[in-house]
Formats: sequence, C-alpha cells, structure tokens
Amino acid sequence: MSHDSSPFGDPIGLPLPGWTPRPRPPRTPMLGRTCAVVPLSAKEHGADLFAAQALDGEGRMWTYMPNGPWTSEADYLAWARSAEASEDPQFFAVVDADSGKPLGTCSYLRIDPANGAIEVGWIAWSPILQQTPAATEAMYLMMARVFDELGYRRYEWKCNALNAPSRRAAERLGFTYEGLFRQAAVVKGRNRDTAWYAILDHEWPRAKAAFQAWLDPDNFDEDTLQKRSLAEIRAGL
Repeated sequence: MSHDSSPFGDPIGLPLPGWTPRPRPPRTPMLGRTCAVVPLSAKEHGADLFAAQALDGEGRMWTYMPNGPWTSEADYLAWARSAEASEDPQFFAVVDADSGKPLGTCSYLRIDPANGAIEVGWIAWSPILQQTPAATEAMYLMMARVFDELGYRRYEWKCNALNAPSRRAAERLGFTYEGLFRQAAVVKGRNRDTAWYAILDHEWPRAKAAFQAWLDPDNFDEDTLQKRSLAEIRAGL
C-alpha cells in the first residue's frame, strides 16, 4: 500500500514519523580510492581544469551544457571564480588519485533540505575522466554523502531529453526515469525538453552495494577493464 486514507476516504500520503529538514551539503572533500571530490577552487583547480577540458578539441562535451566551451583560460577562470562562490549550485572538482590533477567538475543543485531532495548536475568530465572508474566513483561518493551522511529522501538527475549519453549514464548509475518536462528551458537559444530521473532513499542500499562491488579492484583486469558491468551486478542483487 502506497498511501493512507483520510477520515473522508480520500487517499493521502504515508506519514513520515520523526522527519525533520536535512542539513545542507558541507563544503568538505569526499574521498575515494580512485578520486576525490573536493570543493571547487578557481585558484587551485582552474588552470588544470581548463587544460584537461581543452583536450576535447571539438568542444563536443559542451553540446548540452548551458555554458562553455571557453576559448581562453582567463574566461574559464572567471567562470570558476563565480562557480566557487555559488551556494546553489554547489560546485566540486574531481581530482584523480594517481596524478593529483583535477579532471572534471560537478555539483549539487536545487538543494531542498525541507523536502530532502537534491539534484546532481553540471557534470563536465574532461576526455581523461570520461568512462573511467574515477568518473563512476565520483558519482558514488556524491550519492553516499546525500543518503548516508545527510539523510536525504530523493536524489535527482535531469538532462536534455536529446542527450542520449546522459540518459544512458543515468540508467547505468541506477536512476529511474520519471518523465519528460516539455519546453522546460531555453539553453543557448534553443528549446530544451528535460528528462527527469531519480533514486530514492529506499532504493539506495541496493544501488550502493552494486557500486561497491563494481568499484572493487578485483572487478578489473590488469588493463583496468571491468569484468562485470554495474548493471549486471545490480541486476544480480
């Protein structure tokens, strides 16, 4: 049963005993084996991020982003300074554990402590970070903070409905498709229909177990190729 009934027989939501608004995410590092997700610093990360993202010479990684690409380091640093100061979105850099270099950015946004809902977005992975264990671990670390540390009820992923790679990523990471918001935004002068995905708190334990099994070093061969996919592991739980 997914609802209660009012004294008049109308369906109403289930009670949430003891529910209180959740804390806002702290500006502290999230540490993993292959990467760390740390508060964005224009001074510490800006130049390296610009260099890493500039490896995408065609600028394809920016096709569905509301910003970028940048033609100069100075312009990128100006953006990074404004992003660093932002409260919502709250921006982070993903720092590779081996090189110590920042290779991408991401954020929490639409932070809603009263309702225990939060979104992940502004994901800008440089070519070096794309489709790596570190990229997946960064997403795992952000989810773990939201659910395990802060006790949120809902974690959202939204993307341009035409962005097939982002939609595949959401599904691979365990998000459930919830629907299409038509004409939701105007981005770079073009219409954007937005696809909505989410993971709920009661779905997190299964997703977490799958992440941990996938990220285990034993799941990779000497060429760092996965032995079992994240979807395969999750389906077996």
